[in-house]
Amino acid sequence: MKVGQRRIGRERVGSMAKRINCLKCKHYYVTWDAKFPKGCRAFGFKTNQMPSVAVLRSSGSPCLKFDAKDSPIKPGQNGYYV
Repeated sequence: MKVGQRRIGRERVGSMAKRINCLKCKHYYVTWDAKFPKGCRAFGFKTNQMPSVAVLRSSGSPCLKFDAKDSPIKPGQNGYYV
């Protein structure tokens, strides 16, 4: 295995730069279920790991329903509301 690659289950995943961050997706939500605290509204499931990892493990391809959240912070604000 090359440097920058990881194995998830039996599938080989490329560099970490291609990994989908569910925290920045519109469809990600936090559940009240202690055993399954993370969920995906687009696919309609709850899991104990990041939903994008569950999708990758089950289908073998990265999540195709990722949709970035709309950010209320403009680039020039540096995280502060003016």
